[in-house]
Amino acid sequence: MYTQAKFGCSGVSGVAVTTGNNPVGMAMALSNEFEAGATAPTAETGGAPTASQPTPVGRPRITPRPGLKGPTADRPAWRRPAKTASLPEVHSTIHVPHSASFARKLLAFGGPGLMVAVGYMDPGNWATDLAAGAQFGYTLLCVVMASNLMAILLQHLSLKLGIVTGHDLAQACRAHFSTPVSMVLWVLCEIAIAACDLAEVVGSAIALNLLFGIPLIVGVGLTALDVMVVLLLQHKGFRILECVVASLIVTIGGCFAFELIYSHPSVSSALSGLIPRTEIITNPGMLYIAIGILGATVMPHNLYLHSSIVQTRNFRRDPEGKALAVRFATIDSTLALFFAFFINAAILILSAAAFHGTEHANVADINDAYKLLTPVLGIPLASTFFAVALLASGQNSTLTGTLAGQIVMEGFLEIRLRPWLRRLLTRLVAIAPAAIVAGLYGEHGIGKLLILSQVILSLQLSFAVIPLVWFTSDRRKMGVFTNPVWLSAGAWLVTLAIVVLNGYLLVQTVQDWIAT
Repeated sequence: MYTQAKFGCSGVSGVAVTTGNNPVGMAMALSNEFEAGATAPTAETGGAPTASQPTPVGRPRITPRPGLKGPTADRPAWRRPAKTASLPEVHSTIHVPHSASFARKLLAFGGPGLMVAVGYMDPGNWATDLAAGAQFGYTLLCVVMASNLMAILLQHLSLKLGIVTGHDLAQACRAHFSTPVSMVLWVLCEIAIAACDLAEVVGSAIALNLLFGIPLIVGVGLTALDVMVVLLLQHKGFRILECVVASLIVTIGGCFAFELIYSHPSVSSALSGLIPRTEIITNPGMLYIAIGILGATVMPHNLYLHSSIVQTRNFRRDPEGKALAVRFATIDSTLALFFAFFINAAILILSAAAFHGTEHANVADINDAYKLLTPVLGIPLASTFFAVALLASGQNSTLTGTLAGQIVMEGFLEIRLRPWLRRLLTRLVAIAPAAIVAGLYGEHGIGKLLILSQVILSLQLSFAVIPLVWFTSDRRKMGVFTNPVWLSAGAWLVTLAIVVLNGYLLVQTVQDWIAT
């Protein structure tokens, strides 16, 4: 089975930030690595236009350090700085109380992390988690955890790029690379977003079919209405959109909490599954699925999305304000991604408890899992809750995916279509192949199409991760917030792993298709 992997994080060293106690150890490790000493980017020095900058308040304090020196100091950070702010209609629209308590600041910065976490629990991940649990029990839970830690790393890099430079990743690529290169990157990214949208369309159509018996081809058509929902919610305010996403995530979590309670998993076995074993490497079948989980977890559009939506907060655009923003955005992202880990782990644990060691150990298809859950667990609502979670997952991914499409087009091309037209075009690109395959081949064809969408996403992933790590390791662009050596080394190692694993999965998937 082929799926997607998701990773995220960043860092800088030499700064003492004092904003109160932080209960999240990992988020602290990532957010307390800032170096000060350079002024905030402006439209004149390479940053995108920003909102008015309030007078600095005493917290957080940063210990300054000398800025960039040497022959590179006179080189411009960007070839062509962005002309407009990312998502200008919602840029800096959410107030941040700089002098408030830790809890109020965290509440103000909370939201973007949940929108990003949606991509880590989308329908494209379900098949691999189901197969891992059914075939190998709880053994591969450690792989799910590893992929989540990698996700925390890359998403932190993404949010830091947006906060520090004022560019989202699409704007940064256009500002750094030549026109031909940036156009190639834009085309690849649009293909990836269409593939991502395809997975969401297919997931929602399957859920509607399972819950209400709606034919797949009709369900595919109904997903076009999501475009209008996104437009309405964003018009009402970005906070409203974040709240809707959060409520759908809670729905998914609630459904799987119900499933876990009644599936009676072995707690001790699940905890032991978090410990890596050599068997994962020596067993070819286990290794293949493990690579599927690791190499397919990061979604390219999430890196573009996160670097943009963190800028909806109206924080101070000075070193102190940016340090504060990166810190709290990192906490928000880390907490949200650990919730995404719970969802993915829950799918694997549910599959292990229900199917592993039984005659259904080869279950890897969403439709089969839905049909078997109720008879296997003996709970009438088990299959229903599974389908409800799938529908919520598909709808959530749709909301964030269409927003990412807008960010990519505006960032790379600096043109603005009417939002409804932009999202409708993106959705039609996904609906057309899904409708054709659903009409001609039914459930089996839709399942194959879901796998194809993951292959396309893996091909584009390196073209998003490499620029992200590159930009955040560049002192001319990031100034005092540049990644320290240890973090850059770790980020490049993760990048290499993503490229190699996705390449391996691509080869294996193509070979499987040829064989069948």
